Amino acid sequence: MAPAIERAIRQIDGRQYPHYRSLLGRWDLDGFIFHVDHVQGDPYAAPSRVRISIQSGLGRDITEHADKRIAAEDWYLRKFVASLKAKRRGSGRSGEMSVLLPGPEIVERSAVRIFPDGIIEVRFRLGLPAKGRRILGPAAWDLIDLDVRKACQSLEIDPTFHVHIESVVRQRCLRRSLRNQGLVAFIADGSLLPRRSGVDQRPLDGGVPFTSPTTMRVQLDAGDGIVSGMGVRAGVTVIVGGGFHGKSTVLQAIERGHLDHIPGDGRELVVSDPDTVKVRAEDGRRVCEVDISMFLRDLPEGKNTRPFSTNDASGSTSQAASIIEAVESGAKVLLLDEDTSATNLLVRDERMRLLVPSEQEPITPFVERVRQLHEERGVSTILVIGGVGDYLSVAQCVVGMVSYEAHDLSEKASRLAGPEPIPPSDWQDPLPRMPLRHGLQSEKVRARNGRSVKVDSTEIDLVGVSGVLDGYHASTLGHALNAVAVQADGKRSVAALLDGLDAALGAEGIDILSPRSTPVGDLILPRRHEVAAALNRSRSLKVSGSDKN
Repeated sequence: MAPAIERAIRQIDGRQYPHYRSLLGRWDLDGFIFHVDHVQGDPYAAPSRVRISIQSGLGRDITEHADKRIAAEDWYLRKFVASLKAKRRGSGRSGEMSVLLPGPEIVERSAVRIFPDGIIEVRFRLGLPAKGRRILGPAAWDLIDLDVRKACQSLEIDPTFHVHIESVVRQRCLRRSLRNQGLVAFIADGSLLPRRSGVDQRPLDGGVPFTSPTTMRVQLDAGDGIVSGMGVRAGVTVIVGGGFHGKSTVLQAIERGHLDHIPGDGRELVVSDPDTVKVRAEDGRRVCEVDISMFLRDLPEGKNTRPFSTNDASGSTSQAASIIEAVESGAKVLLLDEDTSATNLLVRDERMRLLVPSEQEPITPFVERVRQLHEERGVSTILVIGGVGDYLSVAQCVVGMVSYEAHDLSEKASRLAGPEPIPPSDWQDPLPRMPLRHGLQSEKVRARNGRSVKVDSTEIDLVGVSGVLDGYHASTLGHALNAVAVQADGKRSVAALLDGLDAALGAEGIDILSPRSTPVGDLILPRRHEVAAALNRSRSLKVSGSDKN
């Protein structure tokens, strides 16, 4: 007897496209279950949302082990993506099959879920076939019985499955060992750090494998053995070198080190503290009631910086705000690159001090605060410096990159460095901010790429947020703002709201961010720091006690 869904499709063959809605629901097929959650309005609209469920036979050693489960979900997603072949079957987007496309990073995504009973669920989009706006029944059945079934069959386990899982478990074991060893980052010997280009994150062919300086080499337990490489200790680390010698490449690898990477990426054994955040200058960004008095004070016309607001921040004020916001969200490691920083926030040399007296300069440069930040708040800093030698006097470690080879220049830098700047004595913890719900909640969240997300009518610029992976990630941040807004009553601080979000995600999983009643496959587990960055860049953000927004 023909499957029930085949009979249902035959009954609507040739009818107007909306009759596809009769397929909504759960359908049993030989070997898998097919769910139709949402039917597109016409063949030219975004394809329909569907799911398949398959019994995997995976044991509890994977389904109940978070690290292994996430690794297995990622492996299944990549296998499913590789099986999809575009085949047009009619008008518009008929026959299209699409699923969240992962990059080299392994992160929890909603596209594939593994449940405790071993069931695998894959969530994707399917363009239901039509000629004009009339249903093509035979093509629809072929699409399900041939293309979808073939994609299901691709999910059979092969030897790469176990390699994938073991790789993730090793990376997470290394990352968890960092703080116990007093480290903030680790780059294993043999890692391949250079990428092919800014838009191609595959390893560069012929790239120089990384080798740790002998004096910085440490050994970490990866769970299944010892791994040797360069350990970056907590405190202030400066990376120097000539142009194009690899210093920014090292920083970029550390920047993504809070994420796992696929086998063969070259950065599988590059790990950093989970709370590592890169900050940069962002001319024109909005700053809402951020206490930047550590870095700027006594502004002209008596403008207050404790707290400070502007709709058009300069390079120095934007970067100062980003530093404070990162600390507010719980960052333990700050990454800065001289090329993307405001020079006047980084340093103020002696000649400028002579030309412009200190009492006329409202900026306290970062070089005078960087050691304080570690000693008072436990926040380490890693900086890439090309032409600002003042940081040699505050650095506890100096790594020199020469033709992509790392050297420990700490001793030489110490001899060349001048006296350490005397830190200002006016250290004050930044004032907490209590966001209000108004303007943060919306049922409409849209993102075409990782550069911005539109929440209702508010466009949030994410260009300066390096931790955003792609458009799916940006869209998820918009949904995360909705979850944060529910608790934003003007009495909870930003940190408390982020704690609440983390707790909810930990207890209930990523699906709590779904904007629909049925599961969606385009969510990426958001980190609190990127959620905070989106919150802080929203021009709709208001905080308790402020009448300036």
